[in-house]
Amino acid sequence: MSKNLRQLVLPSNFLRFSKRYLHGPKRKYPVNKEEAKKLPVFQYPVSKSSYRRVFAWGNIHTGALGIPYTDKEQRPDHTHFIKYPKRITFGEKHEVTTAACGFGFTVFAVNSQDENKVYGMGINTDSQIGYHEVRHGHPLEIIFIPKPIHLPFKNPVESKVLKVSAGRAHLAILTDEGLFTLGNNAYGQCGRKIIPEENYTMSNYIHHISDVEGENIIDVECGQDHSLILTEKGKVYSCGWGADGQTGLGHYDNAPEFTRVKGDIEGENIVKFASRSDFVLAVNDKGEVFGWGNTEYGQLTLSDGSQQVATPTHMKILEQVGKVKSVASGGSFCLAVNEDGQVFTWGYGLLGVGPNAQQSREPIHIPDTLFGRNDFQPNSRVEEVVCGLFNAAAVTNLGDLYAWGRNKNCCLGLGNDKDQYFPLKVSLGGFVKKMYCGVDHCIAVCEPFCM
Repeated sequence: MSKNLRQLVLPSNFLRFSKRYLHGPKRKYPVNKEEAKKLPVFQYPVSKSSYRRVFAWGNIHTGALGIPYTDKEQRPDHTHFIKYPKRITFGEKHEVTTAACGFGFTVFAVNSQDENKVYGMGINTDSQIGYHEVRHGHPLEIIFIPKPIHLPFKNPVESKVLKVSAGRAHLAILTDEGLFTLGNNAYGQCGRKIIPEENYTMSNYIHHISDVEGENIIDVECGQDHSLILTEKGKVYSCGWGADGQTGLGHYDNAPEFTRVKGDIEGENIVKFASRSDFVLAVNDKGEVFGWGNTEYGQLTLSDGSQQVATPTHMKILEQVGKVKSVASGGSFCLAVNEDGQVFTWGYGLLGVGPNAQQSREPIHIPDTLFGRNDFQPNSRVEEVVCGLFNAAAVTNLGDLYAWGRNKNCCLGLGNDKDQYFPLKVSLGGFVKKMYCGVDHCIAVCEPFCM
């Protein structure tokens, strides 16, 4: 027998020795209650209910992801994109309550005991995330680390931010003190008078609207260059760019102040609306849907073939899907979710039902199995849909996120740069609560799995 083989021969008492080593001698443990109380108790830590994890992915070059470098040589893969959801440190340092993704910038609202309740990062060419400078007279046009946006609160400590919404280059912040708007106002999208040749790069002006015609504002939505607000009585007001009828005011002119939107929604109790680009969807308390704006891709079909609709119109094509609870409106397509958690899509683009761009004037049902409903998860249902200009996403009641559409700068978060023709689950380290889509980046706010 060679020397090497002799080294592999185990001693005769190896089995007996290993059992004693692994299991140890028999011990007598206390069985009475008094002795049991003296035993140590090990408790795994759990997260507090308000804690949120924040993930970001997509284009890193704009600064919208909050990663403080742009030189591609500093990244090991030599790209300007984050292909997978990346947990960002801002969510560990601040209690994020809501967020918004604009065109190349991101805004967070946080629960804070000081005056810094809103933070922004990314492109800032129009002071859409506030005026920031390194030296006097030289404003920063791109910000890589979240910076506080100082709002003129009456009570800075106790005031709360309810929602933030971002357009192409303007921002709306809804608080319990009313609405604050800032950024580009070339078309009146901030709800204030248009000043010719206003220098937005050097602007430090924040417009405040306490209420509208005596009613409190409960929701806000920024389209590309227009804005919408919802009052406590279900009324909709709009302002901004109106060339495609997206203001819904019955004309195609710009509106420099918030004006009541009527048409088919007059007298209706509107509960939510959506507009990422230049077409608007609104839902009333009965689950009925109304639309207006640019309809050249079949978002809304009229008998006269009009491609711009300046007045809210009841969308009868959605009556077949049942009561609608969530809607999303992208650059050329729309999404709706009914009370059964089923997703419907129409318009033009990668609608999520095939390998090629499609166009449909009728709502197409995306199969429930593509959103995780099967024999093992029969209770899985979509709760909310959101979208960017060319991409879409859905959040389920199980905290899962599904994405599809054009994968501009890896904004789908699927680990590649290819377009996605069907909904595909995004790998995230948390229970997804809210999802926000920009043009080429996305933000997800999640709860930890253990709460």
